[in-house]
Amino acid sequence: MPFIGEVWRVERGTDVVGEITVTEANFPWLNGRFAPGPAYPELRPHFARELELIDTLDDDLSAWEDAYNRASDGVRLVAPGAGPVAEFLLHIEGDAAWFRWSDEPFPK
Repeated sequence: MPFIGEVWRVERGTDVVGEITVTEANFPWLNGRFAPGPAYPELRPHFARELELIDTLDDDLSAWEDAYNRASDGVRLVAPGAGPVAEFLLHIEGDAAWFRWSDEPFPK
């Protein structure tokens, strides 16, 4: 199955936030094991806050957007052998990560 076993990098500037080894592909989402890098501790609370708010999207979308923007500020997702993707949505919880990505920016 495509994607299974691939290692995607999460970077912020020149720093490594972590790597995701894909274990499951359920279009449009890829799920995997997250191995944190040196830049992750600074972002950990923002990813945790984003997940806390995800269940309340209908009540306060702007709070979730703010938390996600803090988690993803300056972060890029790098596909193996292809380089950074144009757009992505990434969630990290402990040693698990799930994401979707696109070669084109998401519609606004």
